[in-house]
Formats: sequence, C-alpha cells, structure tokens
Amino acid sequence: MTDRSDVPDVTVVVAVYNTMPALTECLESLVRQSIGLDRIEIVAVDDGSTDDSGKELDRFAERFPGTFKVIHQENSGGPARPNNVALANATGRYVFFVGSDDYLGLEALERMVAMADANDSDVVLGKMVAVGDRSVPRAIFRSTEANVPLIGSGALYAISNTKMYKRSLIEEHGIRYAEDLPVSCDMPFTLEMYVRSRTVSVVADYDCYYAVRRDDDSNITYRARFENRLKVCAYALDKLRDLAGPGDLYDAFAIRLLKVDLAWIFGTNFLAMTPERRAECVRTTGRFMEEYYGTSFDSVEHRLTVPERLRFRWVFEGRVDELAELVHLDTSGAMPPTVLEGDHAYARYPGFRDSRYSLPDSSFELRGAITGRLGSGTVLESADWHQEGDGFALDVTVRVPVLGETESLQMRLASGPMPKSADGAGARRLDEGERLPDPVGAAARALVPGENGTLITSRMPLRRVRTELGLRVSVDVAGRTYEIPVRGKGRPMPLARLWAGDVPYRVSARVNTKGRMVVRTGPLRPPKKSLGSRLRSLLTGAKRSKRK
Repeated sequence: MTDRSDVPDVTVVVAVYNTMPALTECLESLVRQSIGLDRIEIVAVDDGSTDDSGKELDRFAERFPGTFKVIHQENSGGPARPNNVALANATGRYVFFVGSDDYLGLEALERMVAMADANDSDVVLGKMVAVGDRSVPRAIFRSTEANVPLIGSGALYAISNTKMYKRSLIEEHGIRYAEDLPVSCDMPFTLEMYVRSRTVSVVADYDCYYAVRRDDDSNITYRARFENRLKVCAYALDKLRDLAGPGDLYDAFAIRLLKVDLAWIFGTNFLAMTPERRAECVRTTGRFMEEYYGTSFDSVEHRLTVPERLRFRWVFEGRVDELAELVHLDTSGAMPPTVLEGDHAYARYPGFRDSRYSLPDSSFELRGAITGRLGSGTVLESADWHQEGDGFALDVTVRVPVLGETESLQMRLASGPMPKSADGAGARRLDEGERLPDPVGAAARALVPGENGTLITSRMPLRRVRTELGLRVSVDVAGRTYEIPVRGKGRPMPLARLWAGDVPYRVSARVNTKGRMVVRTGPLRPPKKSLGSRLRSLLTGAKRSKRK
C-alpha cells in the first residue's frame, strides 16, 4: 500500500475464506463507495482460502494499490484471527467490518462517517437489509438516532460486528476477538465496544449493509454445535459481568441470549439431532441454565413468549420428548388455541394443567396483544344465503382459536376497511374505550371437535342498500376487545343470488385481495335516470367532445 499523507477516515476489514464469487460483489461495493478511495483503506485477510478468493484479493490490490492491503495466512478455523490481524494493520480513524459475502450500499461509509463525526460516536450502526433467507435485526433501525441506549433500543439484538467503530477506543482498551471461540466471536467484541462507548449512533434512513445468506450454508455459524453456542453465551455473560457487573444491562443481555442464541439451539437444529444428542443437549443446557440463570425460572419467564418459557421449563425438568414435541409444534407454525378465563388468557400448549407435570399456569399465560394468534387461526367454515319471504340473510359459521369463556364471541358484517395496522397480524386490538356496534342476529357457539377452537354460527340479515360489508368476529381477551376479519381464501363462496322485490337486488360474496370474505348487495340494474339527468349527461358529454 502506498504512503498516505493523511490518516484514512475508515479502515474496512474483510476476513475472507472461500467466498467466491460473492467476494467480487463485496469488493466492488467497497471501491465504489461515494466517500472516495482517498478516504478509506481496505485491509483484507485471506484465511487460507482454497478457492480463488486469494487471487481475487490480489487482483483488486493490483487495481487499487493505494487502497488495498492484502494479507495471506494459513487457515485459522474461524474469523477471529483474521480480524485481529486486520486490526493490527488498520490505520483509519474508524474501523468497519464487512462479511466477505455481503456488500454495502454505495453511500454507506460516507453517511456513517458523517454521523460519527457529527456526534463523536464510538459505534455507528448502519441499516441492514436481508438478502435471501438471512435474518437481520430490525428494531434498532426504526429511526436514525444520534445516540441510543443499550437497553430498550434493540441494540443488544444487533450484536454482530457489521458496524463502524472508533479505532482509538479499540486500541485504548486493547479490544480484540477471542480466538478460542469457534463461532460468534464478534458477540463479545461488540458487547465490549457497546459497554465502553459513550455514544452509539444509528443510520436508519439509508440501506447501508446487505447481508447475504449463502446457498451452501458453509458459514460456520449456521453449522455450529450446541456446545459451541453455549460456550459463546457463557463467555459473553462472564465478559459482561466483568465489564459492568450485575444489573439491568446484564439482565437484559441474559434475556437476549434466551430469546435468540439459546432459542436457536432448540429450533429445527434440535429436531435434526439423534435421540442421544437431544438428551445430551438438554443435560448440558440445563447445567448452563442453572449456573447463569439459577434453579428458579420464575424471575425471568415474564420477559419471554410462551413457547420460549416452555422450552426452558422443559430443559429445567429434563423432559426431552416433551421439548421435542413443543419444538415441532412451534417450528411448524401451528398455534394452539387460547383459553379465556376471566382477566387471563392462556396458550394451550401440551402440558397445560396436565397433572403429570408441575408447570405453573404462568408459563402458559399470554401477555400483551395477541392479534397474530387470533388472526392466523380465524377462518371461514361455511357460508350460505337464507331467504324467507322478503327477508334475506347470510348464514355463516366461523372457526375461532379460543376456548373457555367465549360468551363475548360475536360476529358482524361491518362497513369500511380495517385499519392497515391489522394487515400484518390479521386482527386488531381496539383502543381503550372504543366500542363496536351491537351485532345483528343471534349467534350460537360450539366446541370444534378435538377442542381446538370454537365454532360461532350466526344468521345475519341484510338490508336492501348498495354496500360492501366485511365479515368480522370480535372477542374479549383479558379485558381488551379484538376485532378479526374472517379469512375466506381457499373456502367456497355461496353463489350470487337474486333478491326479489319491487326493485330486484343482487347479493354476492367474494374474497378480496387481502384474502378476507366480503358481502356485496346492490340493485340488479342501475336505476333509470330522469329526463333532466339524461339531458345534463348529454350536454356534459358534448362539451367534453368540443374541448378535445
């Protein structure tokens, strides 16, 4: 690398091992940065690649001799050593780590350096975008912020090293990657940088970092054994205790490990294990849990979802088969019904009030909004028209995933669209004090066979007006009312019918673009216009023709 008269603004570190051809796109995104090549340096460490990654690095070094520094070394088995070697060769005011199969938005470094300089930032997070089946943090990128707290902002859930750090802070405290960690060595590195930082900034108004999921899953993080995951979690908790001591930050990070890293162990990875490995996984995790979370789980489980609580309850009890059943149910996307009981609501997972186990009701209790749980399980069972004399009605049966005290369960045909906020979850929780109109027509309720929900059946009279009405269900859960549009996608709709009378009407049912059932009524033929109205239409049309 040629001499520079000025210190570069940012050193981009690229640890490389067998990432061709994605490496080319990564490097191209770096040399095209809007900040300009005179303000960056790129330190790339080839960790013993056996494909053409090393040659590609050398090719870029030849093209940009004043920008690239390429170091070749024997394979170290992970990213820790190449990152440490790169840090030892970095000269920039800031250091940014990029995965060699990821790439940057063209203005990423310019915007992040500007944010850091404006706020004296120690750490800057640039908005991440998932490419393919890759998981990226979202909460931390809700808005651009000059300084965010570590607790409550989502920062603890954005723990990878794909950020920009002030290099002077790294060197002041001698912060390096733990080379004895086989996976996730960036977790304790980023955690220490967070703790030692005075200012953590976020650039959320620009797509800075494109995180790519490799098709071959050759990334060692994807293939990590549970023992390695637990080793990283223990190392990170010990590091945080040494840095910050016990307190709110330690507790928040410990909860984060349960929700992300330990939950990863007890996902599809757990189901893929042999019975012997499953048993060993439960025993080893149980010992880890007792050491770092204590023998009682009561003090932390209210911070977890019901499936998360039950995973670790089964771990504590050493129930391998029950844990596998829960993981299979949870990873399949199925949701058990909700049991309504006074001001409480419970998810009826296996083990709920089962005398064979000692699980408390609190492990099954649902807290906060449950719109997604209600929305995903509410579906149309049947629908037909009913005509009696001059009256016309819709006979409809809907399955709702609730049990227990279901007296509040009602059905309505409602005008007007649902709020957009209900689209994702498929339901909405009414605001405090908000009330729905009284239902029209009597409703009957019955248990679904197998007690997996409740069937609500209603005959709802229609009015002779031109309108479009959405079929909706409402139910009270733990003191709050939920409104759920009924999904009809894939369900047979009753054929359109003629509603006889002085003015014949047409009634029809369809599924709208959001998959919800709607009912439309209106005159079979449009009403005849008066002579004056027809004359006005003719005159208006003639004027338009002249203007053309």
